[in-house]
Amino acid sequence: MAKEKKLVEAITSMDVDFAQWYTDVVKKAELTDYSSVKGCMVIKPAGFAIWENIQAELDRRFKETGVENVYMPMFIPESLLQKEKDHVEGFAPEVAWVTHGGLEPLQERMCVRPTSETLFCDFYAKDVQSYRDLPKNYNQWCSVVRWEKTTRPFLRSREFLWQEGHTAHATEEEAEERTQLMLNVYADFCEEVLAIPVVRGQKTDKEKFAGAKSTFTIEAMMHDGKALQSGTSHNFGDGFARAFNIQYLDRDNKLKFIHQTSWGLSTRVIGALIMVHGDDSGLVLPPRIAPVQAVIVPVQQNKEGVLGKAFELKERLSGFKVKVDDTDKSPGWKFSESEMRGIPVRIEIGPRDIAQNQAVLVRRDTHEKITVSLDGIEEQLRGLLDTIQSDMFARAKGHMESHTYAALNMEELKDTADHKPGFIKAMWCGSQECEEKLKEDVGITSRCMPFVQEHLSDTCVCCGRPAAKMVYWGKAY
Repeated sequence: MAKEKKLVEAITSMDVDFAQWYTDVVKKAELTDYSSVKGCMVIKPAGFAIWENIQAELDRRFKETGVENVYMPMFIPESLLQKEKDHVEGFAPEVAWVTHGGLEPLQERMCVRPTSETLFCDFYAKDVQSYRDLPKNYNQWCSVVRWEKTTRPFLRSREFLWQEGHTAHATEEEAEERTQLMLNVYADFCEEVLAIPVVRGQKTDKEKFAGAKSTFTIEAMMHDGKALQSGTSHNFGDGFARAFNIQYLDRDNKLKFIHQTSWGLSTRVIGALIMVHGDDSGLVLPPRIAPVQAVIVPVQQNKEGVLGKAFELKERLSGFKVKVDDTDKSPGWKFSESEMRGIPVRIEIGPRDIAQNQAVLVRRDTHEKITVSLDGIEEQLRGLLDTIQSDMFARAKGHMESHTYAALNMEELKDTADHKPGFIKAMWCGSQECEEKLKEDVGITSRCMPFVQEHLSDTCVCCGRPAAKMVYWGKAY
């Protein structure tokens, strides 16, 4: 029992220190480890398995919309990066530069890609000649490097994994349609697979992507009330096309500039999974993303027939992602370990269960124990996994809704920001001056202008001038 207590005690309570709780869970669930490369993480098998599931599900959804996968170089010549002024200025503080090849200095330094817009533009300038070449709906799975000063596993590291979609279109309308289509792919994925509710909306000009005409975002709320930008989709208009002179011959025999989009989701979303669903016992993974959906724990496995029955049960449940924990650890330790790793269902089976032709199913999310007959265990497990998935989404949505507040004036806004962690809905005049004042005086940033607008009042919460938009505000990771 001492060992079992030690495993749980190794996690700081989220109510005591949420940041330390997060770090403890990442480490104890063996998702990542520290690296000798400062600011970079080692993603261990348990963490990478989650990313592989995310990748597989998103890739399937992308391809259903006509997207094809490609791969671009990881190095960008400085002259190429400099072609789009706003873009390079936006990324300049985060760029890592390569100055030597072996022992020889390079004639032109190259950056390690922080994102690949300029590479795709350079490619499109050669590849797109006619309207017949459009659209180009491309995506690449890769890593990028951004020289972050403060790093945390998954949430912010100098190198991270992601996908970046880059598309080229003949018209502004097609580009806008693709931009919003991909945002909805992200939102549906988060809600249907990760069980994370999100707010869909547009970023303000201050918060939009460097070089973009407009940026759309999905914002998720973590357990501590902070926001996490979980996926973005950008409409570039023809700005990059003009900078890189990407033109095509249209049906009317006239040269026209293409319109582009870009969209991305990264390993940050694993951080969201942890912070939305986790508890003081560790991870809680939704069944649709969990690498292992059920673990069979044989109780008194040294007794004749117990281990054999466990593996027989695994074979019967081959339609699910199931494993048998046949290690020589105590059952109590195995229970704690499966909870730490967030496995949605634990199946306990011992001599008494075998004699009664039954097993005990234990939900990770609620710890509820359900005794079921072995004769119908496949249907019972399938139904239980579906219930867990929907219940986890409902709880997360309830948490977000109960921690979303409205403020009509500056006093209410400050009081809410100081005492009620969560999203704050408030009207805004549209000026960057007010946006910066709220960040400086209240410590909040604009998260998005939601597509579903509410009219809370006629005036800006900050300056009192006529309001233009209702905005979600909050503190963010």
